[in-house]
Amino acid sequence: MSPSLRIAFVPGVTITKWSRTWEERRRDTALSFVPVEVDEQSAVLHADTADVSFVRLPVDSEGLSVIRLYGEVAVVVLSVDDPLADSETLTLAELATLTLHDPSAPVADTIALIAAGVGGVILPHAIARAHSRKDLVARPVTDAPETEIAIAWLAEQTTSDIEEFVGIVRGRSANSSRLVPTPPTEKRAPGKAAAPGGKQTASGKANAGGKAVAKRKPYATSGGADAKNRSGSPNSPKARNARKRKGR
Repeated sequence: MSPSLRIAFVPGVTITKWSRTWEERRRDTALSFVPVEVDEQSAVLHADTADVSFVRLPVDSEGLSVIRLYGEVAVVVLSVDDPLADSETLTLAELATLTLHDPSAPVADTIALIAAGVGGVILPHAIARAHSRKDLVARPVTDAPETEIAIAWLAEQTTSDIEEFVGIVRGRSANSSRLVPTPPTEKRAPGKAAAPGGKQTASGKANAGGKAVAKRKPYATSGGADAKNRSGSPNSPKARNARKRKGR
């Protein structure tokens, strides 16, 4: 049998995008999926029926590595005929007179009661969306606490496959994967920088085209050979004075 990584997940968690990314990068290891209810979300790890579990917090984290992923807005599910259904959002105070069902009860049974006009239930938005019906509405409850989704696994049984899958869930790219080593940085001799064209000057500097730049000789000063040549010219003031003295 080919190796596989077993992924458990609670209702309302969609893992399609992560499983697709895994299949693109790791064709050598298949994924298998284990749908679980919230009361089994960590037990499947201890029972070794799943390697990783997407859980809804809070969860008993003893012996587990747990990383929070995102929060879910709480909504109240109501019958379309309920007077509160016309509100865009609601508060817990506005729901005080409404019969609220236990959110841990089987959702399908609770939804059937609400559709019949019996009370409402506060659920994570993802679960309410999964059970949406034309005769029901879901309205955000602005002051109800968010529910949180996390990924968990047994800390003592962390494998490279688990680390790779967790990295995908957290957005690690293929180039930053732990399975792809970081290439070494090229070392250069101190004080010498490579020119764009790969050539260097004698002083270790290069021009924009990568060619060495020849140093220009400084101009002669007033006491140099050029000054002497200028004073020896037949048209210089000194030469003209000399000719005048000879003609006297």
